[in-house]
Amino acid sequence: MSLPPLVEPAAELTVDEVRRYSRHLIIPDFGMSGQKRLKNAKVLCVGAGGLGSPALLYLAAAGVGTLGIVEFDTVDESNLQRQIIHGQSDIGKSKAQSAKESVLEANPYVNVVLHEERLEADNVMELFAQYDLIVDGTDNFATRYLVNDACVLLNKPYVWGSIYRFDGQASVFWAEHGPCYRCLYPEPPPPGMVPSCAEGGVLGVLCASIGSVQVNEAIKMLTGMGDPLLGRLMIYDALEMTYRQVKVRKDPECAVCGKNPTVTELIDYEAFCGVVSEEAQEAAAGSTITPRQLKEWMDADENIYVIDVREPNEYEIVSIPGAVLIPKGEFLMGGALESMPQDKRIVLHCKTGVRSAEVLAVLKSAGFQDAVHVGGGVIGWVNQIEPEKPVY
Repeated sequence: MSLPPLVEPAAELTVDEVRRYSRHLIIPDFGMSGQKRLKNAKVLCVGAGGLGSPALLYLAAAGVGTLGIVEFDTVDESNLQRQIIHGQSDIGKSKAQSAKESVLEANPYVNVVLHEERLEADNVMELFAQYDLIVDGTDNFATRYLVNDACVLLNKPYVWGSIYRFDGQASVFWAEHGPCYRCLYPEPPPPGMVPSCAEGGVLGVLCASIGSVQVNEAIKMLTGMGDPLLGRLMIYDALEMTYRQVKVRKDPECAVCGKNPTVTELIDYEAFCGVVSEEAQEAAAGSTITPRQLKEWMDADENIYVIDVREPNEYEIVSIPGAVLIPKGEFLMGGALESMPQDKRIVLHCKTGVRSAEVLAVLKSAGFQDAVHVGGGVIGWVNQIEPEKPVY
């Protein structure tokens, strides 16, 4: 559906701006009016990572007048494979500051506003209220539901994107004119069911594909051009090089934008999404050891059996000496339980401790009550025991 422009045009463009945006100005359906609307627009990008990097650069290059950046993290070397707004010299720097520098290098006429804080229920409403449009570049379910609910409560439109391995999705949500994110995904997936990009990986260039779609939709919403992805979910398969669309209808029973909403204020989204299941939390309580404890047990030749529950490609990158690779899926399917030793104490680990906690719950329910897992996983091991090894 066509929608009216989100913002009114600015009073004028300077001579320098006319020169800069000339390729926009000569597009008949865009012209001076469209560019003036972009100049007057205020867009908030949540995150300056995989999706936020191309989104921020193209929003800036397009001439969006005010760009807000919500980001609390610092630049890590593993970011550089896909987060093109940062460079080698930015490692260790605030992502927000690094992103601002790149944005201003791309377009010095943009007003960049930094919000160097974690987006949470106690600050999201105040932040979002300052902007015309939100671009969601987050990579976790708790923040996605937080962004959605805040936008519904504030009647703000937002452009959503998601990436994982070789697949991407994008859509526009605006409860006043169509569905919201909860209409598409009423409930988050069970804890541990869908790995994050940090656990499952992502093809770097996929970020550009989906991020550019998000900017395209943002420009359409701000200027009133074309038909936005409102009520449509775009699904991209990079391996097959296919785009397909799925219609998304407004759910009259939606908990937040339906006829009788049950969510009328922001909630505890970490609890709602259950980053770690209750079973895993219960299993890990009192059964979590540190990497240093594991090293002490190894040095003392304790009777233990160390199991790495990550995937084979992760194991190839870095591993704890002596650990046996048995991926988490084999435990969930039940097949791995038959091979568990009865005469040794089982020690589980994964990348950071989330997956191993889930497997620990499976083992304890199968009778291995003295099993433990390593909090912090192999990343904690490298940081504390073998810093010369790589992390990912």
